[in-house]
Amino acid sequence: MDWLTDPLGFDFFLRALLAVVLVSVLCALVGAWVVLRGLSYIGDAMSHAVLPGIVGAFLAGGNLIVGALVAAVLTALGIGAVSQRGGVKQDSAIGIVFVGMFALGVVMLSRAPTFTTDLSNFLIGNPLGVTPADLWGALAVTLLVGGVLAAVQKELLLASFDPTEARAIGLPVRTLESLLLILIGLVVVLTVQLVGTTLSVSLLITSSAAARLLARSLRKMIALAALLGAVGGVAGLYLSYYLDTAPGATIVLVNTALFVLALIFRRRE
Repeated sequence: MDWLTDPLGFDFFLRALLAVVLVSVLCALVGAWVVLRGLSYIGDAMSHAVLPGIVGAFLAGGNLIVGALVAAVLTALGIGAVSQRGGVKQDSAIGIVFVGMFALGVVMLSRAPTFTTDLSNFLIGNPLGVTPADLWGALAVTLLVGGVLAAVQKELLLASFDPTEARAIGLPVRTLESLLLILIGLVVVLTVQLVGTTLSVSLLITSSAAARLLARSLRKMIALAALLGAVGGVAGLYLSYYLDTAPGATIVLVNTALFVLALIFRRRE
């Protein structure tokens, strides 16, 4: 059992394990809605659209998380405004805002004097660099997102799958949709710290998509997605430790393998 206990002697590894479990629960809370509503593209879009906020905070010497959060909220509101007022479909609105924000980030990045380790870690991701402050932040965001979704679950379900009925009974459908986009942005900002902008979408979608294949209710889907994400995260960290591979990418590969297993199991039913 030494192979299981030896890595636990390092504080950074323990913090990484706790962070992965917390983020798996958080991603399951929002990822279930992303998968059910066919918004998988928005996870990728958000992970890239926060780039100008990250670069802007870096150039100004500010907090990268705060910068990413501001960019995520602006992106969510921008997608809602374009789709609701511009008369275009939501997938088109996502593409328009995402490309514009990402291009802005690239332009701002070209003005950066150097591409420092702090910024590259944020883009690529480093689960083993999680600090105690990051853990408390992950816990706070998890409780916040879970509380908000629990409070509006019935209204959000109706607005998502029968918006006409929701409007008829007076529900603020547009506000609920904007709220969901903002929550997705919050989750993306947090997961970006662990696996970077290019890989955070996997934690948001892959486990929830696997759970969707196996679960028959929203509650069971969320619970199963959290479990699969935690298992994939822990297994990925151990593999990266012993194989000396990039931890973020290894976690994503394990999550992808779990999805394939769920797909095979579903086909045999």
